[in-house]
Amino acid sequence: MKHKPFLTRRLALGALALALVGALAFVALRTGPLAPTRVTIAAVQQGRLSPAIFGIGTVEARRSWMIGPTVAGRVLSVKVDVGDTVKAGQLLAEMDPVDLDQRLAALDAALARTASTQAAAQAQVADATARRALAAVNARRNQDLAAQNFISAGALEARLQEKASADAALQAAQANLAGAGQDVVRQRAERAALAQQRGNVRLLAPADGVVTSRDAEAGSTVVAGQPVLRLIDPASLWVRLRVDQGRSAGLAPGLKARIVLRSQPRTPLAGQVARVELLADSVTEERIAQVTFDGAAPASVGELAEVTLQLPETPTALLLPNASIQRQQGQTGVWRLDGGKPIFAPVQLGAYSLDGQVQVLDGLKAGDEVVVYSQKALSAGSRIQVVDMLVKTPAGATP
Repeated sequence: MKHKPFLTRRLALGALALALVGALAFVALRTGPLAPTRVTIAAVQQGRLSPAIFGIGTVEARRSWMIGPTVAGRVLSVKVDVGDTVKAGQLLAEMDPVDLDQRLAALDAALARTASTQAAAQAQVADATARRALAAVNARRNQDLAAQNFISAGALEARLQEKASADAALQAAQANLAGAGQDVVRQRAERAALAQQRGNVRLLAPADGVVTSRDAEAGSTVVAGQPVLRLIDPASLWVRLRVDQGRSAGLAPGLKARIVLRSQPRTPLAGQVARVELLADSVTEERIAQVTFDGAAPASVGELAEVTLQLPETPTALLLPNASIQRQQGQTGVWRLDGGKPIFAPVQLGAYSLDGQVQVLDGLKAGDEVVVYSQKALSAGSRIQVVDMLVKTPAGATP
């Protein structure tokens, strides 16, 4: 009788231990490390894909100018400010000419002196020509007299010497005249060059545009090529678009674009690809394209823009969610369900769409079930549990 309560207690403790072991086994198999992996699946379906290319870009001006001096100098005055609209040829700023006006006056005086020298050389040529003509007449006359023995040979030689001297004097006068003419040409060229320098101190607008930057003020010293003002043509704004090289198939001039400016997220603008750059960015692995606006662009230079390029619709093909694509041992594929077990199936993919669909060219057939999301990494033959979603949405919350 005394052993009966003891036996009862032992039986109760054994039953409790068995219950605890069963509970632990149940928890391990259902929610612990031995539990099946929760997955969501989708069936491969046939359909048509509307692929698109998406990229981020910045608004730039196709035509812009940096206005500055060609030589170092001090800014005398700036006539316009940021935001001003200017016309072609309008005076924007002026540099200090320093001594250019005085040098021009000196060159004008030197040019006048050279002109006087040229006039004197012309008079010398006229005088030498007349002397030569007279010497030639006298020489012929004395040659006739010498032939008749009316004058001596010495007198004839003197006349011939006078003619030779007149010839030499005429050549010297003509050389002086040519030199004076060359001096005139040289000094005129020097004056034109100096006048060009004097004109360069007046910074004029090369075309109609808008002032976007005022980089120097009156009294500032700038070097050659340093801009004082920057202009853009507001009608030449476009987006410098950067697209992932792996998703850039089909990128070409003429594609229609949907542009969303960062400042106007609810007002998409129409545009098209104007140019695709031949040089891609090897560091960021992106291709670069220029997208123009169809109309006036209410954008600021440097503003970010999101651009979507619509490609032609594909023929009917197999489609599956992009999230189901995995890479195993260098192969691209999906986890396909075969008898309730996942096996890795390599696939060949085609075009992508921005709504998360991808075109399957080979490796699957319509109706195949593939894993879209999994609670953890899968392996061939893993135990899985198919659920509608991996994380349950709390009651009252928006899914």
